[in-house]
Amino acid sequence: MNKQILITLLTLFFSILLFETTDIDIALQDYFYNFQIGQWMVDRDNEVLKFIFYDGIKKLYIVFVILVLIALIFLKNNPTVKEYKKGLIIVCLSTILVPLSIGALKAVTNIPCPKDIVHYSGGYPHVTLFKNYPPAFQQQKNIKCYPAGHASGGFALMSLFFLFKTRKNRFIALVASITTGWVTGGYKMLIGDHFFSHTWTTMLLAWVIILLIVQVINRVKKINPAINLPD
Repeated sequence: MNKQILITLLTLFFSILLFETTDIDIALQDYFYNFQIGQWMVDRDNEVLKFIFYDGIKKLYIVFVILVLIALIFLKNNPTVKEYKKGLIIVCLSTILVPLSIGALKAVTNIPCPKDIVHYSGGYPHVTLFKNYPPAFQQQKNIKCYPAGHASGGFALMSLFFLFKTRKNRFIALVASITTGWVTGGYKMLIGDHFFSHTWTTMLLAWVIILLIVQVINRVKKINPAINLPD
């Protein structure tokens, strides 16, 4: 587990370094913006797409988290819940802590979305994690766009990897959750709300948080064997 955490953190570090020193984000995002008419590839006001990829999937996520909580609290004596108790706890904590952590980071990074920057007809300069606003720029309010918050829910579901027992089911869970994260994150890229790096960073941060949760639970179980958490 420590090795996995280290590998993910190193990948995150070098990814941030790559995006900070290259124009990959701008080059990719240019494909989603029509400079001639000043519009993004997908209209953010399209109610059907907004419901499917934003409001609807967010509601499904909330329902899923509530169902896991109900299972852990009110169905704790159920044989199936007992068997999967450890995995359910990991999933429950991950689906709560990952979005909260990403949201907390968004509140302090003060990085604009693609739609906000001058390159795409916005009013903000292109600022990254280590690139500050020009001294002459007068910012009216703190802006919250990095990392990607909406995709954090999908990536939090990578915790399902630790719920299932067989290699096949774990693989399916991991692929499905990563796909969900990138589908929601991709939608936000197409409407100009996020760069590729925003979603990529969220995915790596989510996996680190999940691994740390697993590590903590394993240590608690080791310290107190009386806690009934079947592997």
